[in-house]
Amino acid sequence: MVVLRKAEANDLAEIMELYKQSASLHNPWVYAPNNYEEYLKQEHRYFVCCNESGNILGTFNISGIVRGYFQSAYLGYEVFSPYQGKGYMSKGILLLLNKAFEELNLHRLEANIQPENAASIKLVSNSGFVKEGFSKSYLRVGGLEWKDHERWAIVNSSWSEQETS
Repeated sequence: MVVLRKAEANDLAEIMELYKQSASLHNPWVYAPNNYEEYLKQEHRYFVCCNESGNILGTFNISGIVRGYFQSAYLGYEVFSPYQGKGYMSKGILLLLNKAFEELNLHRLEANIQPENAASIKLVSNSGFVKEGFSKSYLRVGGLEWKDHERWAIVNSSWSEQETS
């Protein structure tokens, strides 16, 4: 069982260690944050944690929220070693989608994934995201080189106009 919780300042040592021990798993897909303090302050940064131990297993971030006629945002995420391949992120993404669609009242959430990242594609496709297209040289991963990405998105079919925060 997993829970989803907001990142907190006192997570600093644990999250730094998790990125360090997960470098070979993450690279070349993502790299550790340049500024962990800012990373932990991101408004919609959530940790997937083990319900029993409280250990951080992975992370999600909803960013680039645009309101008005768009009501959309981007989703980023990482699982940490040795927790990959155990279904924690599959459970966590369902909790995250509830936050995105029920609490934030987003209409659409988009994930951009490098085409070779089969595990990430499996996570979103099994969670209801649909491949919409391909973006050439979309993102400068780790500030190092421009990488192509597939564009995956999910739409909140229950969306209705209401006050949003």
